[in-house]
Amino acid sequence: MPKLTHTTTPPRRRLPAWLRTSLPTTDNFARTRSLLDELRLHTVCQSAACPNHWECWSKGTATFMIGGDRCTRACGFCAVNTAKPLALEADEPARVAEAVRRLQLRHLVLTAVARDDLPDGGADHFRRTIEAVRAVSPRTVIEVLTPDFNAREAALDTVLSARPQIFNHNLETVRRLTPTVRFRATYERSLFVLQRVKAKAGATVYTKSGLMLGLGESEEELFATLADLRRAGCDLLTLGQYLQPTLRHLPVVEFIPPEKFAEYGARARALGFRHVASAPMVRSSYHADEFTLPPAPGSVVG
Repeated sequence: MPKLTHTTTPPRRRLPAWLRTSLPTTDNFARTRSLLDELRLHTVCQSAACPNHWECWSKGTATFMIGGDRCTRACGFCAVNTAKPLALEADEPARVAEAVRRLQLRHLVLTAVARDDLPDGGADHFRRTIEAVRAVSPRTVIEVLTPDFNAREAALDTVLSARPQIFNHNLETVRRLTPTVRFRATYERSLFVLQRVKAKAGATVYTKSGLMLGLGESEEELFATLADLRRAGCDLLTLGQYLQPTLRHLPVVEFIPPEKFAEYGARARALGFRHVASAPMVRSSYHADEFTLPPAPGSVVG
């Protein structure tokens, strides 16, 4: 399944000054990489070519990507490999748990490739991984960043049965751009996932979503999307700049300046989001522990 391509490939736009960062040089980076290699774990940091992975690994943290590193979808923005997936690894949940224990993570972000080849979309693999982490590190706050599971409510129930504190599913972009940006996904299906999780879990789970800006959306479309997320009961929000991972992916239409991100963040807070992270380098899991709120009423931590 090939990635989305374009008839013409424009050169990459030069990064503005606010997107240029220096790479940290700490021993922690090498230690984190060595641990991930030893435990044979995938991370979205590497697979999705995240621009923040040097900083995160240098701080001894990473976003674990379960279910393999082959995605069944071919989204126009994403650098994760699209290919026929391999069988799930039964010991992967235990390996993730061991990494959490050794890194002493107080906040875990657990994501996965889309597994449309599986009847439950990989939901039970999420459940088993969450339970394995809880067994060795009961005080770690667990945030899941899931695919849409093709809107299967049974899959959502399976993940929720493991009691993650934060359930994240990214809308990624505005309604008009979704068909181009997100292969096989739909805007309404993603809103449905967030709405159903909130309806099922209520105050015991915080729901979260994220958007990439600079893909050609208008401000009016962005504001309409924020309103849609709030109507779906979304509690937490991330807004960040889209960066083209390779020339085969969608080009950047616009670089949004930091002051605009600040303005959009203020607008989102006024709409009632409980926590908002809005800046060019923000990603769904970047500094995720800073987004963690006190336990929601009725939730069980530890």
